[in-house]
Amino acid sequence: MTGFPWKAIAWDIDGTLIDSEPLHHRALLATCAAHGLDLSALPESRFVGIHLRDVWQALRADLEEGLTEAGFYRQINLNYVAGSGSLTEIPGAVAVVRALDALGVIQVCASNSDREVVDANLAALQIDKIMRGTISLDDVREGKPAPDPYLRAAEQAGVAPGEVLAVEDSLTGIRAAQSAGMRVALLLPPGHPDPAGDLQPDYRITALNQIPGLRR
Repeated sequence: MTGFPWKAIAWDIDGTLIDSEPLHHRALLATCAAHGLDLSALPESRFVGIHLRDVWQALRADLEEGLTEAGFYRQINLNYVAGSGSLTEIPGAVAVVRALDALGVIQVCASNSDREVVDANLAALQIDKIMRGTISLDDVREGKPAPDPYLRAAEQAGVAPGEVLAVEDSLTGIRAAQSAGMRVALLLPPGHPDPAGDLQPDYRITALNQIPGLRR
């Protein structure tokens, strides 16, 4: 491996590698419409970064009787996968993943999404074969901000957490990666609000193509 100072990189997916929020929003609207709730006027940002459990709690009283929490999740995932052909990469994502692969950097993904969504995202980007492992919410006891997803990602990479750089776009992701003992690069494109608050990522980048040039 040449130049890159970590043995592995652990990618968040939604908002970091793939622009998935519009499709998540459409999948939610379609699911709710099918169960008696019209959310067509809902701002796309309303549930960004909100766990599906909390979305369910916020909406369940207005959904038709008989819909279970598991059924709600399942329908959203089905609608998401059905629309996955519309997904687009975060600028530079595929090129950077391929460049790091060419350098011999081990790559894994750690997501707070369900397995079906993780697989659909990576397939849409055509980088699923490059990843040494992928962690979904189904694979851990606790999702982010708990460290579990990133600890599992380090296990799949076969390296210590301190030898992994995590790339994130959210506060919960930063907390998870730092709690796991990883350094964290926060993707913060120009004009985007900084989600970190009082928490300090190790690096702030404005574009993914800056990652190969990061140094300890």
